[in-house]
Amino acid sequence: MSDIPSSTTDDLALAREGDDAAFERLVTPLRRDLHAHCYRMLGSAHDADDALQDAMVRAWRGLARFEGRSSVRTWLHTIATRTCLDIIESRGKRALPVDLGPSSDRAVIDDAPLTEVAWLGPYPDAGLSSGRAAPEARYEQREAVELAFVAALQHLPGNQRAALLLFEVLGFSAAEIAEAMATSTASVNSALQRARRIVAEKVPPRTQQQTLRELEDGRMQEIVAEFSAALENGDADSLLALLAKDVTWSMPPLPHWYRGIEAVTDFAVRVPLTCGSWRHLPTSANGQPAVACYLRRDGETAHSAWAINVLALQDGLIREITAFIGAEHFRVFGLPVELP
Repeated sequence: MSDIPSSTTDDLALAREGDDAAFERLVTPLRRDLHAHCYRMLGSAHDADDALQDAMVRAWRGLARFEGRSSVRTWLHTIATRTCLDIIESRGKRALPVDLGPSSDRAVIDDAPLTEVAWLGPYPDAGLSSGRAAPEARYEQREAVELAFVAALQHLPGNQRAALLLFEVLGFSAAEIAEAMATSTASVNSALQRARRIVAEKVPPRTQQQTLRELEDGRMQEIVAEFSAALENGDADSLLALLAKDVTWSMPPLPHWYRGIEAVTDFAVRVPLTCGSWRHLPTSANGQPAVACYLRRDGETAHSAWAINVLALQDGLIREITAFIGAEHFRVFGLPVELP
């Protein structure tokens, strides 16, 4: 017998009869988690929007075939996973500048966007749970949207990516994953082993969630405020005091990136600290502190959306700055594209 609650069973019956409101009652509580799952699979909030919309259409059309042997959560995540696998097959994986080549020792002036690359994008994490989706899950929900983790997933084939996320983030069993992906349990276990090995090679041993929990109260906000003030004031010394010695700074869709305090210093002094007037709004992205950066160049009257800077911290310092350039990212975060 099904263990689906009676209220859900009632809504399923109504939805099968064409009741839109009943269908919304079924999917609305799960929509946020489904969107995050699509982002983890695809590495783009825009692609996640498209995938979730497509998955909801598939779910609506497939209601008659849902027999209630699994939960609505399992059913919808299965549909979303299959939808994402179709997109991965047609669009491929997404990348960060560090995936394309070695770092630059000196600032590259007038670096041009690399438009032929499908770039990883930032993720607005507002409303995303900080705990685990299921007791069996290995990763917390916010750990599983951190940039390092999502970037590592992009190095996996679609089936390995799906197996890892379903098992270690959503808490599905190997048997449930096998049914969802129309394969065998042995194939799922093999995919999990390969996926875990690759992710372990690319993800830092400590997650940002662990690092942030160890900071003193308010220190994260202080770092964000000091970082913003240093850029706005053109203060190189204050900026450098915030950076770890092995800091990296990348700016997709620009291909060049920088590693180490000397290279980052050369870049900072020659580009962001001298290119115009900055204003900033604190935000959060990928479970990490972030800054929305607005730039006003000489001759302009307003500060326009420039980049979402996602920060990774270590020992109270900034270890990574990933500046996602483009006003399209601000719209995803619900931020204005211009400040007066």
